[in-house]
Amino acid sequence: MDHCPTTTTSATHAPQLDDSSLDLLFRQARSFNRWQATPVSDEQLQQLYALLKMGPTSMNCSPARFTFVRSEAGKAQLASAVFPNNADKVRAAPVVAIIAQDQAFHTHMGELFPHMDVAPLFAGNQDLAHSTASRNAVLQGAYLMLAARGMGLDCGPMSGFDNNAVDQHFFADTELRSNFLCCLGYGERNALQPRLPRLSFEQACSLA
Repeated sequence: MDHCPTTTTSATHAPQLDDSSLDLLFRQARSFNRWQATPVSDEQLQQLYALLKMGPTSMNCSPARFTFVRSEAGKAQLASAVFPNNADKVRAAPVVAIIAQDQAFHTHMGELFPHMDVAPLFAGNQDLAHSTASRNAVLQGAYLMLAARGMGLDCGPMSGFDNNAVDQHFFADTELRSNFLCCLGYGERNALQPRLPRLSFEQACSLA
């Protein structure tokens, strides 16, 4: 019997996560800067990708590419490309995911969107291809974070780095371009600072 922590409100609606699951993904989830030494396995990273890849992207374009940096040599290269206050975080995290975007993602559209030939739309419009790749890679990076939290992993997203340096270290002579980084592992909860405030509904939202 399936014991998924969900509450079904109607046979015609998707099931709803219970409060403990929503706490895990959002209300109690935090961004971590300090990490336990517990490793993250290959199997966990494979499960992580199996989950995040199911998140929607425009025309199923799936432009994100994920480099999971775990080796000391890889971390040293990555630490040299981040802002000084982020270097120790990179070295300490069990895994640092480089969320990149494939600028040539359209070459896979025949496989990913087989019912319509949309590859020429992107091949002939560099601005459209870049904006599509960037926007959807960010979406897929967010799916990575939610999937990781759902698996019991902690996240530390990071944008303080030199994109060109990261691309030279990890993606030279490819069509991949770094978008953002995310540390993954098991965070040190006793090192957390108080949660920063968020905008209210009235400040951030409007009804039209």
